Amino acid sequence: MTEAIDTTKNFDQVRDEIISNPKVFLEDHDVMRALITADRQKQASNVIDLRSIAMDRMEDRLNKLEDTHRTVVAAAYDNVSSMNQIHRVILAVLEPKDFNGFLHYVEHELAPTLGIETASLCLETQAVSTGQGPSLSKEFGTGVTFMAIGEVNDYITSGRDINSRPVTMRSVKSGSDTSLFDNSKDLIKSEALLKLDLGDGNLPGMLVLGSKNPDQFAPGQGSDLLLFLGGIFSRIMCRWLA
Repeated sequence: MTEAIDTTKNFDQVRDEIISNPKVFLEDHDVMRALITADRQKQASNVIDLRSIAMDRMEDRLNKLEDTHRTVVAAAYDNVSSMNQIHRVILAVLEPKDFNGFLHYVEHELAPTLGIETASLCLETQAVSTGQGPSLSKEFGTGVTFMAIGEVNDYITSGRDINSRPVTMRSVKSGSDTSLFDNSKDLIKSEALLKLDLGDGNLPGMLVLGSKNPDQFAPGQGSDLLLFLGGIFSRIMCRWLA
């Protein structure tokens, strides 16, 4: 008898709350789903509730729309974050008063600012013979890699007879030529190659960015920010070479 009285009191309390503030219950998906399910169970098996079917479909659409919204917001946030990183790099590379300061930034600070594992400025020179492979110079530090004439284009195109693009993003597979990343302590899984036009009379260069994240640099990603970064580096290098 006591349990029946308690149940009645609980029911009356819930009923009063629903009547006083129905909007709260209407906006609760779990409550509404439970009520609709209970209503369906009372129906005969040969009755089809088109209203419930329509509501289910609308709920599915709403869930998909919310997922799409979250994806768009996340992509926008990543884009803004990447843009801020590029802006910080540009301000930093414009600051050094001499070439040694510029090289110091490339060697020690460029990669951390971009949130990646390694960054290297590659320059072609006649001092390196074809087939010798990339080499470093004690004078310029580990931030600069010297390559033989024609090897920048060969590295970007993987030796294929095609035109190299200003920006190339791709994965770095195990067993491939990863000699540009020998100085990195991390296993590089993806790379971005920014071809640098160093002006008339100068051999081309390349800015190589490497990440251990295989999804950091992928072919289908937008390249506008990296294209802008490559243009900045090209102009800065032309200034120093002049």
